[in-house]
Order: sequence, then structure tokens, then C-alpha cells
Amino acid sequence: MSRLLSLFVENVLPILALAAAGLLLQRALRLDPRPLSQVVFYAFAPALVFQLLLETSIKAGDILRMMGLAAAVMGGTGLLSWGVSRLAHMPPALASAFVLTSTFMNAGNYGLSLNQLAFGESALAWAVLFFTTSAMITNSMGVYLASVGNATPRVALLGLLRVPSLYAIPLALILRSLSINLPTALAHPVDLLAAAAIPAMLLLLGMHIGQAGLPRQRGALAGSVVLRLVVSPALAWLLLPLFHLPTPGQQAAVLEAAMPTAVLTSVIASEFRVEPEFVAGTVLVSTLLSPLTVTPLILLLGG
Repeated sequence: MSRLLSLFVENVLPILALAAAGLLLQRALRLDPRPLSQVVFYAFAPALVFQLLLETSIKAGDILRMMGLAAAVMGGTGLLSWGVSRLAHMPPALASAFVLTSTFMNAGNYGLSLNQLAFGESALAWAVLFFTTSAMITNSMGVYLASVGNATPRVALLGLLRVPSLYAIPLALILRSLSINLPTALAHPVDLLAAAAIPAMLLLLGMHIGQAGLPRQRGALAGSVVLRLVVSPALAWLLLPLFHLPTPGQQAAVLEAAMPTAVLTSVIASEFRVEPEFVAGTVLVSTLLSPLTVTPLILLLGG
């Protein structure tokens, strides 16, 4: 028990403290989180992805394997949540919201910082690959799901093309393969933006939680939280032998898969009017309950 408490204090509590600061700011000043969300999405996160991939020793084949594992975890969880929604005879809008909240994890705001604290910079580089994959899928398939089948494949593709971190990956890999170093005038701004990414993500997480409330659909809420916090990391653990990742990659993949519901799902649900209160409430509840699952998981993973 003392080891679990120590892991919580050292790894999870700092994240909750920053998120709490964001919540208090939102409540006190009635801040709209959308402007900060756009800055994180279009500036801070791409800079972090670019910097870590430029400096990491991860090989191209391992990058593809990590991204494949992330896609497999999200695809498997998505299929399971779709099956549960069918068995429960959920209305179409609630079914879409249920799949959104169960499938798409907070791999950025929460996952990157937790991996850095729990397993260090080596795991963070792997977590960035997982996060980038999840962002790509959330912005494409997430948009499609939220539209309850009314969105065309073109809309889903455009959602994917709007993910800035997607372009940071090939750019960083090209520069690495050519052994090109950024000039100081470019390297320093990238470093500053990357350094701001994780603190800004955690403040943003708290600001979004500050706007959420408890949803009425308690059964669907419970099912979504179990799928997100328990089933998803279990699936990632089972899939690990198929992808042959080194220890830091395995740690990052399972921990990322265990993250609560992505804040971005709330933005998508609001945009498409797909049970936005349920989605926001699931973000809130899964985030508040996540310390109970991720703390022992860090211990199992060797933290």
C-alpha cells in the first residue's frame, strides 16, 4: 500500500494538481478553453512531436509498430464498445457517444505527462507516437462516428488532414535520415513550444472538466468508463507480443491505453450535437476515477 501511495504522490498527484489549477481558473474567470485548445493542438503538440522524434533513437520500423499497436487497441476497443451499444439497444446518438467515449483516450493531455513522470524521457518518446496515432484516428473516425453516419469519407479524410502533428512525423524523420540539424534560430522556438505543451495540456484538461457535469445515463456511463479504464489497457497488454516493442515502448503503450476519455471527444460531440452532456460527463468521471486504475498499473509495468 505504501508503494502505491508513493507512486500516486510522485506520478499522478502532480498531474491532478495542474488539472485542478485549470479547473479553478475556469471556474473563477469563466474562461473558454477553446482558444487554449487550439493553441495546444496547432502549435504546442506538433512542436513536442517534432522535437521528440528528431532527438529520439527509435527506429523507423519501431515507429510503425507502435503506431500499429495504437491503432489496433483503438480499433479493438471501438468494436467492443459498438457491440455493447447494440446489445444494450442504445439510441443512435447515445450509441455514437458511447463508442466515442470508450474508444478515444486522453493520450495527450494526461498520457504524455504521466508517461514522462512514471517512466522518463525514453517512454515519453514512445508515448508521443501513440498520442499522434490517436489524434489522427480521433480527428477522422471520431468525426465520422459523431455524425451518426451522415459524414462522408471525404469529411473523415479532411479531419485527418487537419491534424498538425501528422506532418511533424515525416518532417522529423526526413531531417533525421539526412542528419540535418535545425539552426539555432529555429531550434530554440521549437524547444520553447515543446516545453509548454504538457503544462498547457494539463491546464486545458482541468478547464474542460470545470465545464462538465454528471450525465443522466448512468448505465452507459459505467460501461464506457470500464471499457476505457480497464478493458482498453488489458487489450493493449494482450496485443504486446504481436508488435515486439522494447520495454519503454510496452510501458508507454499500455499506460496510454489506460487513459481516461479524451477531451477532444467532448469538442466533437458538441460540434455534432451527439449527447454532448453525456460525453462531457464521461470525460469528468473517467478522469476522476483514473488514479484508481493507473496507479496500480504503473506498479505492474515496473514503475
